[in-house]
Amino acid sequence: MPDPIVQVSHLTHRYADRTALADVSLAVNGREIFGFLGPNGSGKTTLFRILSTLIAPQEGEVTIAGLNLRESRDTIRRQIGVVFQSPSLDKQLTAEENLRHHGHLYGLRGRELEDRIDRMLARVGLAERPRELVGTFSGGMRRRVELAKGLLTRPRILLLDEPSTGIDPGARIDLWRYLREIRDQDGVTILVTTHLMDEAEHCDRLAIMDAGKLAACDTPNALKSRIGADVITLSTDANDDPQALADAVHQRFGVNAERVDSVVRIERERGHEFIPQLVEAFVGRIRSVSLGKPTLEDVFIHVTGHGFKDQ
Repeated sequence: MPDPIVQVSHLTHRYADRTALADVSLAVNGREIFGFLGPNGSGKTTLFRILSTLIAPQEGEVTIAGLNLRESRDTIRRQIGVVFQSPSLDKQLTAEENLRHHGHLYGLRGRELEDRIDRMLARVGLAERPRELVGTFSGGMRRRVELAKGLLTRPRILLLDEPSTGIDPGARIDLWRYLREIRDQDGVTILVTTHLMDEAEHCDRLAIMDAGKLAACDTPNALKSRIGADVITLSTDANDDPQALADAVHQRFGVNAERVDSVVRIERERGHEFIPQLVEAFVGRIRSVSLGKPTLEDVFIHVTGHGFKDQ
């Protein structure tokens, strides 16, 4: 097996007395879309800042494209493209002007730069609009210009922080189509941070972050298969305590029922057969019942023991 293109080993990072990353270790293979999923405060943004060379590791080691981040930061910067969550475009410039200025920062000039600009704008579907002001573009189109800018220097690795921020669902679908094309046709490895479950489903592999720790890492399907059961969710009347209902379900049936936020959650094989027993046993206490196959949100609850909420 080839060496991972990104290797993180025992990475720890602190801000004063708060630990943002706690002994995180993971590996990203070449030519895959790798996602970091977690709520705000989970540590994924700090990890993104380290991988994009904005801050140095405090403890642990990071290797990118075979280079140690502590020793070869400037060389690594020529191997990566970065698309930040906050917009970095000048709205008073055209799409091609934004890319041209970015290319100049990397020492690109002349015909080579112009050819790259044309190819990158064509790659993201903006070949017909290079001379239009970015300020007139929709949010999705601006995100595509950001993506073209990140790809202009032909990086081996593309890092995107919350790439769907500020764009509508249709533009999000287009964005992920472009990312798959970049992976498949150009061989680029893509790292994405996200707090959106549906976005995380697009990743080849996924690292679930929680309170600065790596809670789980695998393909989305493999993560969901860990639960191996249906997920039953019960809601109670406003005057009934969900924790009291969870305790009563456990006492009555001997199953693990847990309160998650304002509902009771149960993992159970053949859940459709168990629901009638629940309803009959707790007449008047259950306001609604839902049954479904495990989702990534269920996986998050399963591996962390709590709901997906900002920390």
